[in-house]
Amino acid sequence: MRDEARGVSSKIIRIGNSQGVRIPKPLLEQAGLEGHVRLRVIEGGIVIERLPAIREGWRGAAKELAQRGDAGLVDEPLATEFDDTEWTWD
Repeated sequence: MRDEARGVSSKIIRIGNSQGVRIPKPLLEQAGLEGHVRLRVIEGGIVIERLPAIREGWRGAAKELAQRGDAGLVDEPLATEFDDTEWTWD
């Protein structure tokens, strides 16, 4: 049953030791959902959200830094005990 204002009706079903909901393919495509998703609880429901791509936006940020001639470091690197004890400098 589909009503644009209310969405699509579905049924909670048993899947192994868990439960799930069958989501029609057109809805998944319309929402841009595939692979892993984030689930969160809201009052009276559960929201299924697309996870941002790993490193989403990094390419553009790196290009912008390069254009500015910026190394992109927030702070200067600090030497640590690891630098003094673990590294062998020749």
